[in-house]
Amino acid sequence: MTSELEVYVVLTDTGTLFTRTIKWFTKDALNHASIAFDSGLNEVYSFGRKNPQNPFFAGFVRENMRGELFEQATCALYRCRIQPAAYAKMRSVIADMDRNSDQYRYNLIGVIGVMFNIQLIKRDYAYFCSEFVASVFEKSGVDLVNKSSFLVRPGDLENTPKLELVYEGRLQNLLNNRMDDEIGKRLA
Repeated sequence: MTSELEVYVVLTDTGTLFTRTIKWFTKDALNHASIAFDSGLNEVYSFGRKNPQNPFFAGFVRENMRGELFEQATCALYRCRIQPAAYAKMRSVIADMDRNSDQYRYNLIGVIGVMFNIQLIKRDYAYFCSEFVASVFEKSGVDLVNKSSFLVRPGDLENTPKLELVYEGRLQNLLNNRMDDEIGKRLA
């Protein structure tokens, strides 16, 4: 019998103008999605700003959840237990993206499409954050939501029964408390 491994999905609201615009369309409280390989959020990946000061320079990123972009963020941390083969595949997909990160771009056209619930065009090497999360899980053999990754919003991830809510609140409180108290008990 193989034991399952844990992967995390982090949904955040940073309060930026871009996030507020997306929120206006989606009505979802949290509008940025990331994949984390640890509950302390030390290894987190997504599609977003490569430079916190410049929202137009975006693509595949390893996110610094302790950086200035996330200082005032609210979040929800979800856990997904997956088989070791799916975990290895997920690691491989992300490692490949990381090695070739200069090829990847932010899929702004896809964001516009998802706001209106239509798939405009599939662009190679381009993702928006929730599309990236759903796609990585999908490529690893784990379907989180019952729809095309091209149309997945962060709210879809929030509502899938395949993810277990571990924490909800201010991101800095999660990072400062590091898994003690209530969070540590819920993860046990």
